[in-house]
Amino acid sequence: MNDFRAGFVSFVGRPNVGKSTLTNALVGEKVAITSDKPQTTRRAIRGISNREGGQLILVDTPGLHRPRTLLGERLNDLVESTLGDVDVIGFCIPADEKIGPGDAFINGELDKFRRAKLVAIVTKSELVSRDRLAEQLMAVSQLRQWAEIIPVSAVSGDQVEDLAKVLIKLLPQSPELYPQDMTTDESLEQRICELIREAALDGVREELPHSLAVTLDEILDGEDGSKKRIHANLWVERDSQKGIVIGKGGTRLKEVGSRARKEIEALLGEKVFLALHVKVSKDWQRDPKALTRLGF
Repeated sequence: MNDFRAGFVSFVGRPNVGKSTLTNALVGEKVAITSDKPQTTRRAIRGISNREGGQLILVDTPGLHRPRTLLGERLNDLVESTLGDVDVIGFCIPADEKIGPGDAFINGELDKFRRAKLVAIVTKSELVSRDRLAEQLMAVSQLRQWAEIIPVSAVSGDQVEDLAKVLIKLLPQSPELYPQDMTTDESLEQRICELIREAALDGVREELPHSLAVTLDEILDGEDGSKKRIHANLWVERDSQKGIVIGKGGTRLKEVGSRARKEIEALLGEKVFLALHVKVSKDWQRDPKALTRLGF
């Protein structure tokens, strides 16, 4: 197959523009957690999408932003190092929001990455009328010269396959870079931690997303037909945040555990027992040692 193409694609954009949802839609399964909270993605997660004639390696990075903490600086460094190596950058702009200062900031940052071909992706197309979508496509076209501009809906699947074809066409000729049956290079432990963090982020106050980290203590195989046991820690920065995560009488932590357990069972294909503990590591986002300990 002389015309087979493979390479790395990264989606950038403001928080909550649908980057992770789009990654999952292209891969065909959940490899990146999603949330309506900013800075949900914290690592460069690779999703692998195998298509006829090509292999897309989708690097779902944290959103580019102006950092306020050491964690924020490290996340930005991760984004910049990742974007310097990819073949295509897809700039995601939602159809239902006007182009604003955050988009302009990211558009300016794209000038740093001369190696990559640039594609504009207008996400959440299902939320607007055809006329509004046409207006947004016109506004996006005026930002810069793009290799392609394409509207998609990761939720309905509209134009997702068209986007895959566009991205593959822009990749270099190359044999497969990952085995056909592989959908992510995330370890099982990393994926379990992310699913727990996703469940904990659901419905909490705005302050918490940045302050929440998850580590695994152990995964124990069940004996004599008993369930696999998973013990994990939810880390916050203050006692008040611990109270938010646990909830009155422990109700919220039970909800988090129940939701995370269902996602983990779907991932593993078996029933599990999940034990969650909430711990405080004071101002861990600003503490180099704590960041290293928590995997950043």
